[in-house]
Amino acid sequence: MRQRYTRRDIMQGFAATAALATAVKRPFIGKAEAQTLELRWLGWEHYNVRPIVEGFEEEYGVRVSGGFFDGNSEAYNTLRAGGTDDFDLVMADGFWPRLYARQGLTQPCDYSKIPNMEHVFPDFLPPNYMLLTQEDGDATIAAPNCWGGYGFTVNLGHVDEADAHSVGLLFNDKYGGHLSTSARFEENIALAGILAAHEMGTIEAERPDGKSFNPYVLTEAELGRARELLIHQKGLLLTRWNDEDTLERLLRAEAVWASPEWSGIYRRIHFDVLDGTSDLNMIHVLRPDEGGLGWVDTWAITAGVTDSEKLELAHKWIDWRLSPDNMAIVATDVGWSPTVDVRAMIPDRYVETLFLNNTSAINGLYQFDAPSDPEAWERVWSEVEAA
Repeated sequence: MRQRYTRRDIMQGFAATAALATAVKRPFIGKAEAQTLELRWLGWEHYNVRPIVEGFEEEYGVRVSGGFFDGNSEAYNTLRAGGTDDFDLVMADGFWPRLYARQGLTQPCDYSKIPNMEHVFPDFLPPNYMLLTQEDGDATIAAPNCWGGYGFTVNLGHVDEADAHSVGLLFNDKYGGHLSTSARFEENIALAGILAAHEMGTIEAERPDGKSFNPYVLTEAELGRARELLIHQKGLLLTRWNDEDTLERLLRAEAVWASPEWSGIYRRIHFDVLDGTSDLNMIHVLRPDEGGLGWVDTWAITAGVTDSEKLELAHKWIDWRLSPDNMAIVATDVGWSPTVDVRAMIPDRYVETLFLNNTSAINGLYQFDAPSDPEAWERVWSEVEAA
């Protein structure tokens, strides 16, 4: 049987090779030093799973190197600064693939060259999920990889069930001193924007841009109300966390009763409950009543790939990553929810906590995006921080 690695094993391995893989500046180079053809990808470091990468190198006789980033804006700036000549593939989520394509940083992706697309859940393919296509056309610009939400992990031992499923929970005086959020200001404003638009009745109203509501494209009035909500929330927070391990400790100690997160911490705690080593009564609210934040991360081919052999190899890489065998590794060892149906291949505990029986939830989640007015958002956040 294939050797299994825990997510923490993988992350510890990344730390050990940090000198070789520092963000996007010095890409990690795989072991296959003798190969001459090299495929270079830019993405989130946790997807650099050695068994998957080395399997591809062996299968196709190539070398694979990866550069890593912390967020979409960092990758976007890297590509704009000449990264399309340095990387053959780039990862992105939410609306970002469309931004890459609109800026000419990536090129169309040919699904006919990716046979494993047949295993992708329909919820993550056009016409159900249109962010994989050009905004003004039918060309596919990226292939789906994994998905999830920025939902709420809630301790029902302290939070009323009636309050647990609302974005308003994060602003509820009843739980003051026991709430937390991440330090990511974009998502803090977006969540407050969802609640603000819900309160103001503007979510379903005609939008100034003629499009449907997007919490990253707020009106001046909605952004103003979001600011008020966040200033009020500041007095209710125990902390804003920067890393998941910090939040996990606070949740386990029951110092924090509710916080948005990507469900990874909930999964760790719930597994302990299933194993009988914890009696914490936690739930994860993937899609709050007013709507929540979510993402589908993707693979796209950069505009710098012009050689036909390299273009073919890039499609083979995407197909390799989407194979059910490799996606099962991502599910159980990395802990992210694949867009490929691997339910028959992994333990039920992963099927449940990765929400693989509820992939339709993606339709009720507003996808990660870049703020429509970065300067205004930064100004609002500065005012919140100073309040």
